[in-house]
Amino acid sequence: MTPPPGRQQPSSGDGSTSSAQDALRLRRLNRWQAETLREDLADLYVESSRAQPGEGYRGREAFLRRLTEAIRRPGFALLIAESTAFAGCVYGFPVRREGTWWRGFDGPLPRSVEQLTASGHVFAITETVVHPHADDKGLARRLQHRLLADHHASLGATLVEQADSAVCNAFLSWGWQDIGLVRRPSDQQLLRPSDPVVLRALVLPFGLGPPTATHLDGLAHENRTQRHG
Repeated sequence: MTPPPGRQQPSSGDGSTSSAQDALRLRRLNRWQAETLREDLADLYVESSRAQPGEGYRGREAFLRRLTEAIRRPGFALLIAESTAFAGCVYGFPVRREGTWWRGFDGPLPRSVEQLTASGHVFAITETVVHPHADDKGLARRLQHRLLADHHASLGATLVEQADSAVCNAFLSWGWQDIGLVRRPSDQQLLRPSDPVVLRALVLPFGLGPPTATHLDGLAHENRTQRHG
């Protein structure tokens, strides 16, 4: 199973287009290219994070571990935005049909999510990083949508640490839907195995076009009904 994506970096943008957006080029990297550029991607992560003094090294090492694990996943894909330097990146992989991605989900999984997972139409976005100085204010959403479109996904999925409210709020502002909690054992040695990490499960209905309020409301209603019915 994938580790919690955790430190996905929010963008402060509202999704509006600009001339800067046209100046940025989106480019897919294969596994070999991702391995070759892993140190540059880690630099981008550190520059994009809001790490406290002394935390930059630990954050960089954690990012490199997550990237290395993701690269080994079947169907791994990474997309970068660049001009004269890297401005952002997003990566992930298809969710396996047996649904192990949702292990630890609190309560019944919404039926539509379960069906899309079983049909192989869910793609997990496990890291989103945008440099704070990027001129394109909608870059994070643009990267996510392009990655989902490239893989003909009907649903995007991600897990965000519940305590990271800034990232959760950023994803919600981009149209993602919070469908519940996932509890998993911590991979931090300082914590007892019985102390789970609490994650928010977020999904983005995608399909043939941009997400709509109807799609999102349907998922939310279905989840509430299953939990309280």
